[in-house]
Order: sequence, then structure tokens, then C-alpha cells
Amino acid sequence: MIGNDVIDILQSRHESNWQRKGFIEKLFTIDEQLLITNSAEPEMMVWTLWSMKEAAYKVHNRQTKIREYIPKKLVCNITSQFSNSISGQVICGENVYFTKTVISKETIHTIAVCSLSDLQHVIEIENKGIIKDKNGIPYLSNMVSNTFQDVSVSHHGRFEKVVTLQ
Repeated sequence: MIGNDVIDILQSRHESNWQRKGFIEKLFTIDEQLLITNSAEPEMMVWTLWSMKEAAYKVHNRQTKIREYIPKKLVCNITSQFSNSISGQVICGENVYFTKTVISKETIHTIAVCSLSDLQHVIEIENKGIIKDKNGIPYLSNMVSNTFQDVSVSHHGRFEKVVTLQ
């Protein structure tokens, strides 16, 4: 299973004031709030953590078929951090989702999977042949073999990312 989230940094600056009263407290756990506060770039940490939660939620939703607003139940942990990438985990109840986030000047893009080894098999594909089930969950349809493959679609502002496991 796979989930992904892309954030257009310019768009996020126009759409949301992450510094407004109550924003951080509403979405992030105490430990996540400390990561934001202690970060050299708090704005980027806000959107990185949010992207991790969104990508993991897509996997969680695919597993449970339950749609709910649960940002504080999706608990982010950063396991390694470099200048343009962050590896981590998002825990939701008994489920652990492994994440990899790539950060550029224009975007933050996070992939979430159920198995750490699956991060090695993620590929980006074109948005063609994708259908959604009755729960709005996307699949890549192969009409020739009559099979369906998990796919994750994310778009924000100027960017769209469509990923699957190879």
C-alpha cells in the first residue's frame, strides 16, 4: 500500500497562516510542536510534518476504508534528516507507516508505505488509467489483464504527483 502528498510551498504561503493562534496546537502533538519550535526552518517543518501525516493517512484510509479527520492521531517521528530529505515514521494506533520526504525550493513531497523496504520500489507514473472505488480510493486499472494496482494521487497548487509500487 502507498500514499503520497505534495505541497506547493508558494501556494501554502498564500492559503494558510501557520503562525495564527491555535493552528499548531490543533494539528500537531506536543512532541511535533517541539520539532517545529526547535527547527532552523519552522515553516518547512510544519509542512513536512503535515505532508507526512497526509501521506500516511492515505495508506491508513486505504486499509480501514474509514474517512475521518485525525491529525493528532497520526504521530510523526523523524528517524533521519538531511538538507533535502527526511525519513520518518507515522504511527496511527497499532499501525506504523514509513515515510520519505523530499524537500525542494518549490515543493515538499512525502511517500508513505507499510513496509520500510517498499520505499525502494516507489515509482512516479502519469495520471492515466486511474479509477476510484466507491470510497474514492484510486487504483491503476489494467484493462488487458483486468487487474488493479494501488496508486496514490496528490496535487496542490502547481504540482501533481502520482506514485505506485513497482
